[in-house]
Amino acid sequence: MIKTLFRISLIGGMLAAAAFGQAVSPSPAPAATPIPKANARPETKIEPNTEPFDTADVATMASKCVKFDTEAGDIEIELYPESARETVRNFLNLVAIGALDTTTFSRVVPGFVIQGGNLYSREGKMTYALGMRARKVIPDEPNKILHERGVLSMARTDEPNTATTNFFILVGPGAHLDGTFAAFGRVTNGMETVDAINKAPVTEEKPDRPVRIRTARINACTGATPR
Repeated sequence: MIKTLFRISLIGGMLAAAAFGQAVSPSPAPAATPIPKANARPETKIEPNTEPFDTADVATMASKCVKFDTEAGDIEIELYPESARETVRNFLNLVAIGALDTTTFSRVVPGFVIQGGNLYSREGKMTYALGMRARKVIPDEPNKILHERGVLSMARTDEPNTATTNFFILVGPGAHLDGTFAAFGRVTNGMETVDAINKAPVTEEKPDRPVRIRTARINACTGATPR
């Protein structure tokens, strides 16, 4: 009887040992997948900041004229890039990208000039891109074109090389500007519109009712005489 119990116990122990030996070892835990940073910057592709006339030559720019459709009538302008290349380039670019559309002649000096090109006078919301464009400065290009009636010239502060987008059209002589400011064009048609804008009521050079440029467009010149 005792031998029988001993055998049963021995057999049970062997079976337990076999079962223990067949136990599956736990597999190693898989490597944790890295969690992306919450503030990781997305990849951005930087495009060159170019405008339509950035690479235009003098001949190409000289063949272009500009027409303002204003609330007071049309004004047509020829340009002189051979005398003020970068000034004309800047002006044509502003027209081409539509920056001058809905701007006003926001400064008027009776008997002297009307001034336009203030991008902050546009109708509607001012965009970030246009705000940055309004700050782009161009070099002074004084030349031999006389500041006389009908001439288009670039406005700036008293500091040199501070011209941005503002321009003026003379209705009277401005000899004191010769050789200092960049004259770059002339009105070929529509001086009656310029005169009407200049004669409208103003308060300290600010028009009581500023005349708006509905659209500014570039056209091929017909009969213009660049100099």
